[in-house]
Amino acid sequence: MFKTLNIRALNEKINAAFLFIAGAAVGFVNGFFGGGGGMLAVPILFALRKNIKKAHATAMAVILPLSAVSGVIYFIKGAADIPVLLIAGGGVIAGGVLGAFLLKKIKNEGLALLFYVLMVLSGIYSLVWGS
Repeated sequence: MFKTLNIRALNEKINAAFLFIAGAAVGFVNGFFGGGGGMLAVPILFALRKNIKKAHATAMAVILPLSAVSGVIYFIKGAADIPVLLIAGGGVIAGGVLGAFLLKKIKNEGLALLFYVLMVLSGIYSLVWGS
């Protein structure tokens, strides 16, 4: 009459639902603010898996298509500055490649500390000099 409660299957469904909702939040933040989805994705992924390097790598893999879609929408609406995009784009690609290679070399604790310091400094900057 009563089915046995499969805790593992229930936990996987809850995690999947949470990831979907968290993904929607990351997408909204990235689309609405024009970036920042990765800053939200990393702590969420880290909390779920407890591996900071995988959290960073997974966040970047998630943000790539998200940023491409947001960028196309901004471009279609005429909101993108094409000369800035072309010049900065080369630097972004070079920096991204360098960062991906350095990710392997830094210790987890150092990576976490750098990431959270960057988040705090970004927040302070936005509060003090943002408009």
